[in-house]
Amino acid sequence: MTLPPRPLRIATACLLALAIAGLIALVLWSILAAATDAAVTSRIDIPHLLRMTSIQAGLTTVLSLLVGTALAWSLNRLRFPGRDLLVAFFASAIVTPGMVVAFGLLAIWGRNGWINRAAEAVLGFPLGNPAYGLGGILFAHVILDGAFAARIILARLDAIPAARLKTGQSLALSAWQRFTLIDWPALRGTLPGLGAIIFLLAFTSFPIVLLLGGGPANQTLEVAIYAAVRQDFDLAGAVRLALTQVAVCSVVILAASALAPVPTAFGPSPATTWRDELASRLLQWLVLAIATLCFGLPLLSVLMDGLGAGLGSLLAQPSFWWSLLTSLLIGSASALLTLLLALALALGRGATGSPPLRTLLGIPAYAYLAVPAVVLSLGFFLLVRDLGLAPAAAAPAVVIPRSHCPHPRQAHPLAWAGRLAAVLPRGTAADRQGSGRHARPRFLLFAGGSGRHRPIWHPGFPNPAAADVPLARRLSQQ
Repeated sequence: MTLPPRPLRIATACLLALAIAGLIALVLWSILAAATDAAVTSRIDIPHLLRMTSIQAGLTTVLSLLVGTALAWSLNRLRFPGRDLLVAFFASAIVTPGMVVAFGLLAIWGRNGWINRAAEAVLGFPLGNPAYGLGGILFAHVILDGAFAARIILARLDAIPAARLKTGQSLALSAWQRFTLIDWPALRGTLPGLGAIIFLLAFTSFPIVLLLGGGPANQTLEVAIYAAVRQDFDLAGAVRLALTQVAVCSVVILAASALAPVPTAFGPSPATTWRDELASRLLQWLVLAIATLCFGLPLLSVLMDGLGAGLGSLLAQPSFWWSLLTSLLIGSASALLTLLLALALALGRGATGSPPLRTLLGIPAYAYLAVPAVVLSLGFFLLVRDLGLAPAAAAPAVVIPRSHCPHPRQAHPLAWAGRLAAVLPRGTAADRQGSGRHARPRFLLFAGGSGRHRPIWHPGFPNPAAADVPLARRLSQQ
């Protein structure tokens, strides 16, 4: 199997990027056209919403990176039975819906949650309702994004060469010395790009802020867009909010697209002989225990509530099975289309040697976050209505907005673009000679040009693809 010629790969990727940009422009135009016909006067306080959204996204980013680094540090050092299962458990944060975590936090910290019921039974009074407000939003975001960051950072720590660790052991480095001299140089190139992804995820968060915000004081741009459309049908205000979000996210996207790729292929951790002192190991176990409880208890509470007495009646409803089938069909179609688009964009981005073009081809990965989902949905609804299509014929319009924007959690800037960037760091010279550890074996095997697809590129595809398909499917069902 051979790849298409390099110019065709670049041209295809450029056309896809232009098509995605044109589709987004068409969606915004349809809303703006409808807004000009509306007589509603918009009174949305954009500066307050932008300030609140930026504060919670910034705090989420800092806290998530701190929590993720501490958790990855603990998992990298400790070895115990079931460790790989626990790592996979934290990695499931990539595909865990935010609404599930929000409901789990309410079941634990809500007015009638586990904590308040236990406190009332023991102390005679409840402890309050900390699940709402900025604290609850940050807690839910850090649970998801901290676990996601930990899996990314752990991959970087596991990739540290064994020879470097042996040198550190021979020098009797302490835990802090190893982190500053060995671990930190391996992490500092990944953290800015990872921080940009987490910032975008928090900046555009919708279900967590909607459920745990506790009122307009903690409202973000995404929730304000939903309120403007759903409650007031203020299309002009929704367009203003959407353009504000697109402008802010675009600045972050342009910076993030030029940063080093975040690793997306995860494998089992290698065996290690490094042992920290007793105090450090106790701290690692403490961090691991707290993280497991914070991430596991909300999921456990939702599972226990879901397996309650109402499960049988739910399974007996035909509407449940029809909804399940619809979700699977739309999610599978969207995931497959997303995978194909991501591969085409990744191959084109890996084939070009122009840094500006590489940056522009990385931007579509963030389009999902730059353009609010409610704006995409409203825009396609208006387009379908203006075209006079029947609701049954509009099903492809549900798949297209979900698949045309490959999500950043799939990669930075694309799962496979980042993966291929490790093999093809820059344009034509890489096409001719290869790079890194693959260059000499490929030269010896005379696997030139696109003929290296199977021996070199293809083995790197399955792991990112295995993570991308369930992720795209989950995002399509939000």
